[in-house]
Parts: sequence; structure tokens; C-alpha cells
Amino acid sequence: MEKVWELLPSKLWEAVERLPAAERERIEEVRLRLGRPVSVSLPEGEHFLPGTAADRETLERVLERASGCSVHTVLEQLRNGFVPVQGGHRLGLCGTGVVDNGVLINLRTVSSLSLRQAREVKGIAATVLPALFEKKRLQNTLILAPPGRGKTTLLRDLIRAVSSGEGCPPLRVGLADERGEVAAVWDGRPMLDVGPRTDVMDSCPKDIGIMALLRGMNPQVLAVDEITRAADTEALLQAAGCGTALLATAHAGCVDDLKRRGAYRRLVQEGVFERFVMVEGMGQERSYRVMKRGDAGC
Repeated sequence: MEKVWELLPSKLWEAVERLPAAERERIEEVRLRLGRPVSVSLPEGEHFLPGTAADRETLERVLERASGCSVHTVLEQLRNGFVPVQGGHRLGLCGTGVVDNGVLINLRTVSSLSLRQAREVKGIAATVLPALFEKKRLQNTLILAPPGRGKTTLLRDLIRAVSSGEGCPPLRVGLADERGEVAAVWDGRPMLDVGPRTDVMDSCPKDIGIMALLRGMNPQVLAVDEITRAADTEALLQAAGCGTALLATAHAGCVDDLKRRGAYRRLVQEGVFERFVMVEGMGQERSYRVMKRGDAGC
């Protein structure tokens, strides 16, 4: 599947196809809300498709197509926040939740779907990578930006470049890909290019994946997307003392934001990261600013 909107019923798919080619190529998400017009999200904002509406049958058909006709299997994966779709895409779901012991385990009804298009932007690491090396050693690096700014896209291309030896010596990379967003492994193979020397541990909690990679795969670089829990922090603190370079991302607008949040504070206080990459701007105006630890106020 090349485009995630191919999961849509024919009438809705045709409505997307009627958009100008330049807009279609920039679609990041297609959103379906029960009883509302279907919308597409572009870097500059969300736009409704005229003459469209999402009814319950439409939501169910999209779910069936995304799950290979196994809606039950899809709903079992809700604790991840979304469901992986072949090709590296993802399906977000919203509705009436069923919670067991504090964990979302099912949806009684589905009211919204978000089809997110997987994007590879090869080459964006080239402008960043030289600043991440010092004395021929890759420095521990944290990529920062609010949600939706392209942290994962940059991380993926950095992994690909390091693993391929583009602009640096080739290095073995261990990727802890808990939610399957970075490599999009399907049937054992990455659907997105993370380089020839990358080993992927996916679909398990990041802290478990990190330790499994360290113990079993001897990575020279350890990569992880979206540090969120105290357990992630503890695993990275252990990894930082093993001589393995770290590449990671976090939701934050600036380094000061990290200091205000418990999951990140120790990483900053203990000086784990030597480089911080700020993702700035949106869409084609996106740029990257690299700061050394001292310059970032850490």
C-alpha cells in the first residue's frame, strides 16, 4: 500500500484523489469523525473534503481493511494508542473506552479514525549529522519538538545515515521501536529504510527493548523514539554507561521543558545528552538547530 488513504471506501478515496497533486503529496493524515465531513491534514492545517461524511459503516469498513478483516485484533492493540498498518502507516482510534485495571483494552464504539501517512524524507540527516560528532565519536543526542513536527522522521534518517555510513563511519544501530513508527516492521522486515546495519526490537516496551539490544546485539548506537516513562529514563541511564552512543526523541518545545518533567529531569541533571536538536518550523519550512549541552543551559 503506497498511500494510507487507499484504505478508504472508493467514494472517499476518489474525493482525496480530486485534490491537486501538490496537496495530495503533502497529506499527513486523513481524519474520519462520525457524522462529520472527512478531512485531510496538511503541514499548514486541516481541511475538509466537500461533499463527504463519515458514517458508522464507513468507520467499520476502514477498520476492517486496516486490520485485514480482523477488527477484534485491532482493538486488542489499543494500549499502544494506534494500530500499525502495512507500509509503515498507522491508524489512530477514538471512541468509548473499555478500561481494565487502569489500562484501555477495547473500544465499545468507535467515533473517530486518523489515518497517518508514513513518510521517509531521506537526506535530511546530512545537515545535522556533522554537528553530532566530536573527535570522530557520535555524541549522545536528543531530538526535541512538539508533537507532529517531524522528530521521528529525522530520527529515522539519522539511523539510516549512521547505519549506512553516509557522512560518517558505518555503525551498528540497535533500534527499540516500541510502537513500530520508526522502522515499521512487517512480517519481520522493516518497511521503512533504517539502514543495513540496524537491528530492530519492536512491539515491546522501550525499557525492555533497550536492555535486550544491549545484552544481545552489541550495538554501537542505541536509538529510541519518544521517551515517555520513568522506566525509559532508567534504561537510558544504564545504557549511557555502557559506551554506546544514544539517539532519542522527546516531546518538548525546548530544553527548559525537559527540566520541568520528571521523566526527563534526571537525564538532563546527569548530563546524559551532549547534543540537543531542536526541530523548528512546519512542513517545507522545517529546520534543525543543534546545541551542545553547555549552550543549552544543561
